[in-house]
Amino acid sequence: MARSTFQTLPGTRDILEPDASRLRHLVTLFGDLAAGAGFGQIVPPMFEDIEVFARLGEASDVVSKELYSFEDKGGRSIALRPEFTASVCRAFTQYRPTTPWKTWYAGSNFRYDKPQKGRYRQFDQVGIEVIGSHDPQLDVEVIALAQRLFDELGLAVELRINSLGDFAGRPAYLETLRSYFESNAEGLSEAARATLEVNPLRLLDAKRPQDAAIAAAAPTILDSLAPDAEAAFATVRRGLDALKVDYVVDPLLVRGLDYYNRTTFEFSAPGLEAAQNAVGGGGRYDGLVEALGGPAEPGVGFAIGVDRTLLACEAAGLSLLSDSAVDVWVIDATGAVDTGLVLVEELRRAGIRADRSYDGRSLKAQMKNANRSGAPVAVIVGEDELAAGTVSVRSMTGGTQEQVPRGQLLTAVRSGLAQSGGPKDGEDRT
Repeated sequence: MARSTFQTLPGTRDILEPDASRLRHLVTLFGDLAAGAGFGQIVPPMFEDIEVFARLGEASDVVSKELYSFEDKGGRSIALRPEFTASVCRAFTQYRPTTPWKTWYAGSNFRYDKPQKGRYRQFDQVGIEVIGSHDPQLDVEVIALAQRLFDELGLAVELRINSLGDFAGRPAYLETLRSYFESNAEGLSEAARATLEVNPLRLLDAKRPQDAAIAAAAPTILDSLAPDAEAAFATVRRGLDALKVDYVVDPLLVRGLDYYNRTTFEFSAPGLEAAQNAVGGGGRYDGLVEALGGPAEPGVGFAIGVDRTLLACEAAGLSLLSDSAVDVWVIDATGAVDTGLVLVEELRRAGIRADRSYDGRSLKAQMKNANRSGAPVAVIVGEDELAAGTVSVRSMTGGTQEQVPRGQLLTAVRSGLAQSGGPKDGEDRT
């Protein structure tokens, strides 16, 4: 029997107002911050050859369990994009832009993950990548840009940083780590023992209490950094101190993807549940471009989860939006064909958010719509105003009203908005 109605699939949702406006506000804010730091935007495709994402690491859940993969009609093995970094590195390999290549992005990714609050199978991210420089001061700038976004949002976050050292020195540390976990294998979960066979480094990020307790006492990579890696990490810490970016060094921080080396970092929001409070992070991936067939160029970047960041803002009482969807409500009681139409269009062309009622509603009904809209200012034109060539501008918060010549509409409206406090999200639309 056919279903009478269709609903969203598990792990997906419709984003309606006001959440859609909050998402747009965050993306716009981030894009402005990134552009101001010299980043150009990239919009990569939503699906790629599956081998692009296989380079993220076989031990990663993203590759082993969560890829949305399929064979297309041309017989190609395809995967929906689970994250942006691999696609950006593929684009660098394909087009070879001048280095350092600084790019930012925003959009949806897809992972077949267990749906829960703040975690969806289709989710949005914003982020940046820089390819072509080993300079650890660049790591500092990248971290500081992420911190600036949270500061601009007014969201308090905690930053943890670590160094995973260089790839050349990692095998020796992995053997030390493997020996440690093997000696404690009886206390590990079955899933952790399976991870141990593939990549013991991933166990440092264990979430199950029995595994996390063993990981907490594991040998740290910070005790076995090569001199160059140790000096680079010292530069990162010194740079963050100089910029007054607070952080905690966490030797257990490894992130969820296998391509990281040297600097790794993660932001968390204390207002969310501890198990799901990470709102963004990133680090260095100096071998990923080469793994995708490109030159041996280093890279560093981060991604911020839009959905979880907005949840954190909500938990902190940050609306990110004005109290109303529009600034001005036009009330047309003239019965003329195009009076309201012309007024609304004039306001909108002047950068003022405006709306009106339709279907020839009564003056009383239009006033109810104006009150319901939350607009701080109403522009009213009736038969008397139409005959006199005037409009009435009413403060919906203070109750005052003045009649002004039609040619002074914009001046009067702007004055009324200024007296009401104007748009609450800080954007100067006029």
